[in-house]
Amino acid sequence: MPTSEHRAERDTAALLLRATLGPMLFAHGWNKVRGPGGLEGTTGWFEALGLRPAALHARLAAGTEMAAGVTMTLGVAGPLPAAAAVGLMTTAARTDHRGKGFFVFKGGWEYAGVVGGAAVALAALGNGKYSVDALVRRQWSGTGAAMLAGGLGVGSALALLRACYRPHREPEDTTEA
Repeated sequence: MPTSEHRAERDTAALLLRATLGPMLFAHGWNKVRGPGGLEGTTGWFEALGLRPAALHARLAAGTEMAAGVTMTLGVAGPLPAAAAVGLMTTAARTDHRGKGFFVFKGGWEYAGVVGGAAVALAALGNGKYSVDALVRRQWSGTGAAMLAGGLGVGSALALLRACYRPHREPEDTTEA
């Protein structure tokens, strides 16, 4: 049985994770809407990535990042904001970071992997006592919550990619040498 000191440490760790991941997700979504290129720029970027229809995906990604950021920061809905983060990061890794290696400074999937892993860790840890979930006496944590966040996130991303990912392909050269 965890001691009260152990529970306090977990609550603090959960708060710190939420206060790091949540605002970062919100900022990324806000940037897609109000950043230098706005939604038009985000739509063009998503078009180039092969997400169809790009305008819809630009709005869905921005809205999901902002909603997950707010709910994660406040500690609402247990592992569901973590699942959203995992889905976003899985989609980013498969589209924007694919084939670029590991390191983010080379365009790789490092950032997406760290954010997704931290989100699953937060789901396992739970939102803690400094959260809306604690106020309404609804706490989800543990292996099941982590599996839900990871499975729902990856599964949703794979379904979206299967239905909507149509990257541009270079035509094959069929001339004989």
